[in-house]
Amino acid sequence: MTEKAMLHRRTFLYGTAAAAGAVMLGACSSTGSTPAAEGGNTPSASSSTAKGSETKPLPKPAKFQEAPMLAEQVQAGTLDPIEKRLPENPFVIPHKWVKPGKFGGNLLMISPTATGGAIDASNKEYMYGHTLLRWLNDGLAIGSGMVESWEHNDDASEWTLHFRKGLRWSDGHPWSTEDIMFWWNDLVLNEDHTDTPPDECKSGKGTVATLTAPDDVTIVMKFDAPAPLTADRLAMWVKGTIGNGPKWMVPAHFAKQFHPKYTKSVPKNWASAGGLFELKVDFSRNPECPTMTGWRLKALKEGQTISWERNPYYYCVMPNGDQLPYVDSLTMSVVQDKQVGKLQMQQGKLDYVHGAFFGVDLPDISTMKQAEKTSNLDVILWDGGSGTGSVFFLNYDHPDPKFRKLIREPKFRKALSMATNRGEIQKAIYFNTGEKTTGTLSPKAKEYIVDDEGKKTYQDWRDAAVKYDPDAAKKLLDELGVVDKDGDGLREFPDGSKLMISLDYPANAVDEHKQKNAYLERDWKAVGINARQNPVAPEGELDQWKAGKLTSRTAWEVGDGPNHLVYPQWLVPIEPERYCPLEGQWYNVRGTPDEKRQLDVDPFKRTPPRMEPEKGGPIEQLWTIYDQTKVEPDEMKRTRLVWDMIKIHIEHGPFFQGSVANTPRVVLARKGLQNVPRKENLTQGGFANPWIHPTPAVYDPETFFWDNPDEHTV
Repeated sequence: MTEKAMLHRRTFLYGTAAAAGAVMLGACSSTGSTPAAEGGNTPSASSSTAKGSETKPLPKPAKFQEAPMLAEQVQAGTLDPIEKRLPENPFVIPHKWVKPGKFGGNLLMISPTATGGAIDASNKEYMYGHTLLRWLNDGLAIGSGMVESWEHNDDASEWTLHFRKGLRWSDGHPWSTEDIMFWWNDLVLNEDHTDTPPDECKSGKGTVATLTAPDDVTIVMKFDAPAPLTADRLAMWVKGTIGNGPKWMVPAHFAKQFHPKYTKSVPKNWASAGGLFELKVDFSRNPECPTMTGWRLKALKEGQTISWERNPYYYCVMPNGDQLPYVDSLTMSVVQDKQVGKLQMQQGKLDYVHGAFFGVDLPDISTMKQAEKTSNLDVILWDGGSGTGSVFFLNYDHPDPKFRKLIREPKFRKALSMATNRGEIQKAIYFNTGEKTTGTLSPKAKEYIVDDEGKKTYQDWRDAAVKYDPDAAKKLLDELGVVDKDGDGLREFPDGSKLMISLDYPANAVDEHKQKNAYLERDWKAVGINARQNPVAPEGELDQWKAGKLTSRTAWEVGDGPNHLVYPQWLVPIEPERYCPLEGQWYNVRGTPDEKRQLDVDPFKRTPPRMEPEKGGPIEQLWTIYDQTKVEPDEMKRTRLVWDMIKIHIEHGPFFQGSVANTPRVVLARKGLQNVPRKENLTQGGFANPWIHPTPAVYDPETFFWDNPDEHTV
């Protein structure tokens, strides 16, 4: 079968699926609902219509209620009363859609990995308990977390964090700022350990802050320059362990036995990857390690199950005083084969699935809806928030000078974008959801909704080269001298040599990216550009890219937010993983001794490979503006600087090419599981893509409860 025939058959199959899927999408976008119950512990039978979250702290409840299993322990004298287990001012859940629930029951879930002591990072994305501050309203607001209140001086160069008094670890030991200072002094500032200062502990100049603890509940962060994004970055990630952002705290009373400063018998390799400290001081791998999350690890059976039980000292409560979590336990079955996992979902063996963690996406909706009577699972859709869908970008720092010169021509990249039929991609891959885009950062970002100018800035970037116009694409290529000189139907470089774009991707990439690449191959050949998919060994793909050896990356998406500056790597190349691998690495070494080293060495042979940007060129322009944003304390002025950077993307881009933005993410929840928000409950319809806005943790799964908990026991 020819490549063309294969694509047409694929298009037919996905088009057929899209037609069925579109019907199903309409059926699972919302549910009937009634207002939330007011007070008491008698939940209503249906979902709330309330939307968003309160941004000001809710009042402390007049009294507290606890799970029956904990009340029994209190009665037996084996557990402190609830008033002694909670801080003076607990965190009160601010979400308007939640309602008082019932204690008890178990949640059956799924995990992709539990091998050799390693736990999939997604398992911890359900728990926001370690975070200092919290994202609210899909990233539009920041609320308290473990930190009850905070303030900064006029230029944001000094921040003071006031933690809740009376916090306790899951073993009942008092939490204190010693647990942060242990992490900071004995891990981050310890050259033997792999922890490094996170972004929120660096000033706008990149200098590491000074952290002090005046008392048990106060941390002071002092910077040598303004650090206006500190609060945003304190809300990022779930924190607390490896793979989900910086730890920020360690249970010092427990961890000291594995640190050579406090225990002389600790082995020399204590700090190595997979070493003693990492294995022991990780609440997701060691049941003995205390945690601040709503559930604590009970047991880990390698390759089989991961069991969690409620944390009696969890500091979060409902507005009516119910201590969370409602559900007693979580049981995660380890299933590495995604098809086996999907079969379990259809057979009704699972209670809750966050689809993004297990490859459940739009193509699966039809099957899941058809299996609803057996699975008993509701299909829920939250907005993903991606600014691109499956993305494509060329290596702006390509090692071939001739190819690099062509890639750096905005007309060339615009021609490729205008030659791409996003309408067909939207229909065949994304089931007519989302919106066609040139490629931007997340449409959920604050900078786009602050005012009309922000909305127009987004629209201008989204639409800059989104129109499918092969004739205009051909004209741009002709203007560049990229024409068919030998009559074979394919265009050559201006010097007549063969031109071929390698669509590089990790061999284990999901189908979404490979399907999109097939459309790029077809559409670009229609305007005379030869393109060919090239699977690369996954274990070496990133290293090859950082060294500048690959032509493109095609198996990614832009999903970061909730504002452009909190994670700006797509907006401005400041590291080597995106469209400017060598120039991004140059930014990394600025101000270090490496900046002046190896200047007489070929950029691709330097250690690490790095290249200075063109003087006055678009990359240097982006850097100049970005450096201003890092020390600008005024939020609106920072926003305008972001708009200025976007104008550079519009004029000189696209540096990365999107396909379809803001497609939905799938969530499966068993009927009878309450307080799982629907799209209409969420301020922006959800923001499920970025790990820095950790979903579902930001929606507090500890509030989920069963209508009939006795029917869902272990």
